Amino acid sequence: MLSAVLLLIVLLGLLLLWGQPKPRGRLPPGPWPLPFLGNILHVDPKGFLKSFQALRDKYGDVFTVYLGSQPNVILCGYEAVREALLDQAEAFSGRGSIDIIDPIFEGTGLIFANGKAWKTHRRFTLATLRDFGMGRRSIEERIKEEAQCLVEELQTYKGAYLDPTFLFHSIMANVICSVVFGERFSYQDPRFLNLLNLLNDIFTIVSSFYSQVFELLSDILKHFPGPHTHLYSKIQEVKGFITENIETHRRTLDPSNPKDFIDCYLLRMEKEHSDPETEFHEKNLVHTVLSLFVAGTETSSTTLRYGLLILVKHPDVIEKVQVEIDRVIGPHRLPALEDRAKMPYTDAVIHEIQRFSDITPLGVPHCVTKDTNFRGYHLPKDTRVCPIMSSVLRDPLHFEKPDTFYPGHFLDAEGNFRKQEAFIPFSMGKRLCLGESLARTELFLFLTTILQNFFLGFPKAPEDIKLTRGINGMWKLPPAFQLCFLPRGEGLKQGRCPPESSQNECRKPS
Repeated sequence: MLSAVLLLIVLLGLLLLWGQPKPRGRLPPGPWPLPFLGNILHVDPKGFLKSFQALRDKYGDVFTVYLGSQPNVILCGYEAVREALLDQAEAFSGRGSIDIIDPIFEGTGLIFANGKAWKTHRRFTLATLRDFGMGRRSIEERIKEEAQCLVEELQTYKGAYLDPTFLFHSIMANVICSVVFGERFSYQDPRFLNLLNLLNDIFTIVSSFYSQVFELLSDILKHFPGPHTHLYSKIQEVKGFITENIETHRRTLDPSNPKDFIDCYLLRMEKEHSDPETEFHEKNLVHTVLSLFVAGTETSSTTLRYGLLILVKHPDVIEKVQVEIDRVIGPHRLPALEDRAKMPYTDAVIHEIQRFSDITPLGVPHCVTKDTNFRGYHLPKDTRVCPIMSSVLRDPLHFEKPDTFYPGHFLDAEGNFRKQEAFIPFSMGKRLCLGESLARTELFLFLTTILQNFFLGFPKAPEDIKLTRGINGMWKLPPAFQLCFLPRGEGLKQGRCPPESSQNECRKPS
């Protein structure tokens, strides 16, 4: 009996030693990991962000956490993130893996590629998007056209309540569609609506707590059905939509007159078809377009949706923005990008919406491209590094009221707009989001157009509005809500919805 017990102890000891993560380099301090399961016991049921905040209190701004058997160096606060992503930009320019997403892109495309493939596609995408209006006046005209379509669509509701999710998805997706596919879609187009439903479902799964559980237990969960299998199924449908459009472009391609991103890519593929090492092939095209859709549709529409929810909770802010809109733009012409310089308060509000909504609180993982020394620690090549964006956007050393919605963060004593170096919702360094200028243009033009034309009605008093969903995943979504858009200038002074509304009353900020 004693021999059996001793044998069992020895076997358990060997199992623990065999399953214990092997030390790599001289990583920052952190909690001791369990074999196979890493630091699963240190994960808060409310998610990774809560867990990392607690570990930061114990270990400081730079520490190591094992998600499963993989070490992750966690960076918190603006100073640590800046030192890595900016001061050592090249070393930290690799893209780290996300277990639930890796099987989708397989290291191709734009966001999750590395090395030569990533650099080549980033250069090509930036140049091509510029050719089709990114950062130029033509993209502004496309957004203004879409903003006018949005106003006309909202007017058809005649003050009735609606969930703005899919309408906001539609306007953002149409801007991307105009650049990538060379066309926009009707808001009632069934194929377009199906695409938006798929993108929304994909983003919801990736933003769920399950995505974090999968990060901890992917070696086990990947062998069983679950939300990740639904995710991959929906991704295949989106890829099918993209592939159909690519085939249509092939049939109509005019080499002397490329009309959009796909045409340009097909021409580059043809130019390099004889090069066995070319990065321009079908899979990279599909995954690059998929990257543009996911990044260009969901993040911007979620920020706009979050922004309106934040604003109805702060009616005094809406009133000040509308006063500035009336003074600078007036009621009759569409807002223009050149108006932004004359509207410091509105600009500050939009920046604060991006800061406070914090829709990518965990950031997107990086990895070091070579053996790297950082703050006295040694990070071997390919070590995954996670800059926690929430810890930067809510850094108390840079923002006076980090956990409060406060446009004053971006205004000086005279009411002029002021920049904040810790405002990095698009990240920084080599992996800075290439859609930053597009997103900033969209947010300004869409938000000012909405507030120029409508009062925002809400079924609850401002103090009863909740801004959080509770548990979030890799990305953060606002809670579901409905608004009514009351046309300004029609005498709806009391915030009452017209008789056609299915609701009895909506509250207009006073």
